[in-house]
Amino acid sequence: MNTNKKRRPMSEINVVPYIDVMLVLLVIFMITAPLLSQGVKVDLPKASAKPLSTKDQKPIIVTIDQYGRYFLNISDSPEKPVTAQPLLTQIQSALNVNQQRTVLVKGDQNANYGKIINAMVLLQQAGVDKVGLMTENPAESKSHK
Repeated sequence: MNTNKKRRPMSEINVVPYIDVMLVLLVIFMITAPLLSQGVKVDLPKASAKPLSTKDQKPIIVTIDQYGRYFLNISDSPEKPVTAQPLLTQIQSALNVNQQRTVLVKGDQNANYGKIINAMVLLQQAGVDKVGLMTENPAESKSHK
């Protein structure tokens, strides 16, 4: 048995595996970060208003884009448009679980006003008592540009 093997001093720690792990994590975050942005891109109307408190549970958001298509953030595919009947059914089932859940309408400022009113009528048919309208704060929108 040869005990004359050279041992590395403790100051020479191999950092290559740590770099590999960090690069893998970086790639994972770069891929998943764009997927975390929720909803459909709409150009919200500008208005100065206080934000509503949304308690602990995620609010139900009905989005109407500039083409008048409806999107629902609690659907299986929030980025795909839904028609009136599935929108009504999904909101009713969500409200059956929690009647106090906040419901918001996020309408593009270029959308047909009739489509936004139609969405609010659908919400009323689903049993929603109070509906909030989402806007963009003009001061915040200027600072983002």
